Amino acid sequence: MSALFLFYQQILRIRLVEEAIASRYSEQKMRCPTHLSIGQEAVAVGVSAFLTSKDKAYSSHRAHAHYLAKGGDLNKLIAELYGKETGCTGGRGGSMHLTDLTAGFVASTAIVGNSIPLAVGNALHQQVQKLNEISVAYFGEGATEEGAFYESANFAALRKLPVLFICENNAYSVYSPLEVRQPAGRSIVKLAQAIGLHAAEVDGNDVIQVARVAEKCIQNIRSGAGPALIECHTYRHREHCGPNWDDDLGYRPQEEVSKWLGRDPITLLERQLLLENIDNINTIALAKQQIEQEINQAFEHAECAAFPDPQHNSRYVYA
Repeated sequence: MSALFLFYQQILRIRLVEEAIASRYSEQKMRCPTHLSIGQEAVAVGVSAFLTSKDKAYSSHRAHAHYLAKGGDLNKLIAELYGKETGCTGGRGGSMHLTDLTAGFVASTAIVGNSIPLAVGNALHQQVQKLNEISVAYFGEGATEEGAFYESANFAALRKLPVLFICENNAYSVYSPLEVRQPAGRSIVKLAQAIGLHAAEVDGNDVIQVARVAEKCIQNIRSGAGPALIECHTYRHREHCGPNWDDDLGYRPQEEVSKWLGRDPITLLERQLLLENIDNINTIALAKQQIEQEINQAFEHAECAAFPDPQHNSRYVYA
């Protein structure tokens, strides 16, 4: 099985999971806000290819792809969305508060930019304890407008901490484009370099390009070269929060939307796989069937699971 197909399989799995969430969301059984990463999956998959379960990842409100790519348990994810006791945070956190410590996915947080200081703090711990691990912070480009980004990046650079900053630049903060939030011509990569980070810019819809740059950055961080930032240009397909398409609102130019939909990471990979070998069409169909079966079982488990007992604290809540 080629590396290209393995990437495709992981991206497809995340896509089908989130499409299943979107299709069932109107049933009103998932009673938490849900931010889908449909269209942005290649970033998490490309980066996670070079992380171990001992490396620690922190994410934002749009965390499903990061959680799954890091090895987070699918059954626990779906159960969490249903508010069930078998969820990854005991049914009390919802979509924006995920964790799977076995996989090294420590936490996602709803506060914009909050993944950044958490990852830097953990990287300091890893450095002091001389652990052969790194920390990863996933965040959107809007988080670079927060003071936490500057303070954390500065401290990480000063201490040469083993931390990788992954900026998923999808060009919008809810409905606000970059030009109304950041000065014209600002480069996040140059900003990071000025702070003292090693930094690179990639096409976030090209998983091979993401993986190539991530591998180099992660190797350098492990060797003690200090923190790095990768800015990944990508695009969310659906609304900021929720399961729907919202292009009727007109905040994104239709030409822009069409261009990015034409560069869907799933489409790009399927095209490459079929060029590689036309018989891959059967392998692709089988992969979809197997993933859909796994997803259906996860939803069945969530439906059957019990809600947490409100009279007792969850095992995930600490004093």
